[in-house]
Formats: sequence, C-alpha cells, structure tokens
Amino acid sequence: MVVSFYSWNVNGLRAILKKSYLKKFIEDYEPDILAIQETKLKNEQLEEKNVKDFLDFVESKGYKWFHSEAKTKKGWSGVLTLVKEEFKPYFEEGIGIKEADQEGRIIKTFFKVKSLKNLVFYNVYFPNGKQSEERLKYKLWFYDRFLEHIVEERKKGFSQVIGADLNTAHKEIDLARPKENEKVSGFLPIERKWIDKLLESGYIDTFRYLHPNEVKYSWWSMRTRARERNVGWRIDYFIVSEDLKDKILESDILTNVYGSDHAPIILKLR
Repeated sequence: MVVSFYSWNVNGLRAILKKSYLKKFIEDYEPDILAIQETKLKNEQLEEKNVKDFLDFVESKGYKWFHSEAKTKKGWSGVLTLVKEEFKPYFEEGIGIKEADQEGRIIKTFFKVKSLKNLVFYNVYFPNGKQSEERLKYKLWFYDRFLEHIVEERKKGFSQVIGADLNTAHKEIDLARPKENEKVSGFLPIERKWIDKLLESGYIDTFRYLHPNEVKYSWWSMRTRARERNVGWRIDYFIVSEDLKDKILESDILTNVYGSDHAPIILKLR
C-alpha cells in the first residue's frame, strides 16, 4: 500500500481560504495525511464561518483533524493535521515540554497502516530566528529539545515521519543566494549544523536523498516577487527515520501549486 503525506505552510489559514486554493489542492491530490503549518488561529476561531466550512468540507472528504493553537498570542503559528479516517488516527499535542508546546508548533499523530508498523507522524512548524537574538536562541533551544524527543521515541520502537517547515536551508544548493545570506538566520552555520546533527542521528532528508543535485525551492519572499524570479529557499522538509529508507517512493516540492509563499511538499511511502 502506498501512503501519501503532504505538508504545506499556508501562511494563514483564513488567508488561503479566501480563495479556493486549499480545497482544490485536497480535491486534486487526495492526500492520506496533510500537515498544515502557520494557521495563525486560536481554537475559538475555528468556529468562524470560512474556517468551519472548510473543516466541514474536510470531514465530508473522510478526514479526522486536530489543531494546535499558540497559547502565547493571537495570530501566531498554529498547526493543523488532517488524516484519512481509515487510518484510525490518534492525535497528541506537543512533546510534553511546556516551553516548546506553548506556541502551537507540534502535533504528533499515531495511526495504523499494515505496511508501516508503529508509525508516528510529526507536523512541526519550527520557530523563525530572524526577529531577534532572543528568538534565534529559542529556535536553537527548540531544535535541541525536538531532536532529543524524537531520538527517545525511536528507542520505543517507533518509525517516524516528520513533515515540517524547518525555517533553515541546509546546504548552499538549498537557496538561491547562499553567500548573501551567510549571516542571516535561516542559513547560519549553527542552524545548518543542527540539521547535520539531525541526519547523523539516524534520519533522512527524503528530497535530497532522492534528488541529490536538484535545485528546487519551497519558499520565496512575497515582498520582492521572488517566486517569479525563482529566488528561493528550500526550508520545508519531509524527514524520516532510517528504518523507513527502503519505503521511500517519492519526495518532491510542488512548485506548480500556489496560494502561499510556500509550496507544498509531498512524500510517498510504500
């Protein structure tokens, strides 16, 4: 059985719902699992008409869903996971560390697929470190806590899939202007070394595993019309634990899909 995972930072759920981008995406691609980052919603706002209509649509298509809100402030982060009912999903919010969980950045989903035993899926919106030195420190702290958590979870026998906006480009091939951004958060050596550490801990960057030399981006600045010029960054990833290496069938960036400053990404496991 082939299971399709999709991940998309929509840069505001209400914003993308003003047009039909997200509904059309679900109808066109029929994901088994869809991780949405940066909803920018409190749970109470899920009752707003446009959002409720979308969630009703999702349920009519056979999905269970779970939303994690930022407890800290309104209009901030937020993640939403959709999973086909047939997989009998069980959702958990966060990783059990208050300081990591209070911004609504992580949903863990456990579900049943015969070909993928003991699987846990993480929908993660990692912090952005550009705003201040304090936020960069938090981003690096969050990185370390998350890695510690998933390594411990693997010891319990779980296979892991992570669909995430990592907010960091790993190598020079992963952004259009590496030299100009060496001192910018999102391409700092310390951030990139953490991705090295992640991969050295027994994880695979699925896109780069299948496409070692391909130049493709997942985010473009809206302020400079960068997408038209393809001056972008690859900061959205599907990461899997090494035990799933032989299960990887497809991993790509859907640059033909619009609606956000990010493109959605896809992973298929067999």
